[in-house]
Amino acid sequence: KAGDHTPSNIAIEVIAAIEAGKAVPGAQVFINDHWQIAMAADAYGVHLGQEDLDTADIEALRNAGICLGLSTHTPAELARAKAVQPSYLAIGPIYPTTLKVMPYEPVGLERLAAWAKQAAPYPVVAIGGISLDRLPGVMACGVDGVAVVSAVTLAADPHQAALAGLKFAQKS
Repeated sequence: KAGDHTPSNIAIEVIAAIEAGKAVPGAQVFINDHWQIAMAADAYGVHLGQEDLDTADIEALRNAGICLGLSTHTPAELARAKAVQPSYLAIGPIYPTTLKVMPYEPVGLERLAAWAKQAAPYPVVAIGGISLDRLPGVMACGVDGVAVVSAVTLAADPHQAALAGLKFAQKS
């Protein structure tokens, strides 16, 4: 049922997403936040926010072979996330975003470039307010990838927007 976010319905949705991903050769499904469900259902990866680091069993995720991504918004969060030795680090929001209310100022390209260097040796994914026309500038900051949501979901033709993003990624 749409909008029904009870724990049992969340578990059903997460497991369904993982199983759908397993049916696609080469697909890598990352589950946001719900690490226990993701681990039980043998997801490829989990993405956690800073607040999740206090309660997530990082060692269990590591032992299960699950890739771990961590969100960062400040230099202090970047340092904390690096100490966990994740599979990748997400930095953002790069630009203002309407997807969710963020208590952080946009990072911008100059800080993104500096933080991407500080994140080494971990791959960096830029996120937040990234439209397709902003991809070249963001990628020029030395990041390894970008995450877009509104650039695809709010596009007049989401399929074409996704293809354009993939085409750009393949050239980069």
